Amino acid sequence: MSQERRFPPRFSDRPAEPFASAEEAWLWYARCQIARLEGARYTADAGNVGRPCEPDDIYRAVDGLYRRNMLDRGHLGVLGRFGSRQSPPDPWAGDEETAARLWGEALDRLATVLRGKGIVQ
Repeated sequence: MSQERRFPPRFSDRPAEPFASAEEAWLWYARCQIARLEGARYTADAGNVGRPCEPDDIYRAVDGLYRRNMLDRGHLGVLGRFGSRQSPPDPWAGDEETAARLWGEALDRLATVLRGKGIVQ
């Protein structure tokens, strides 16, 4: 018995603009998550730019990479720390080289997944 494929409904008629990079997508997700924790409710298509995904799609991509052992706890820690800070690791600000390496690895792996889904250019 075949299963019918279901796609989420389109919330907007305006064209969706993919993110320029996985870093931009991750920082957008982190901003959305910070807003949620502060009590904001997610409303589709409320931003200035239409996006090809919801914030949870970025989370699910990272979670999938972690479950397939392509990301480890170190990667997740760096993504969380610098996502909440809203900036990548900066050696001039005293961030260590290891954090910058883990950030780069995590975003490189995330970019591959997000490009395949049309979320990143």
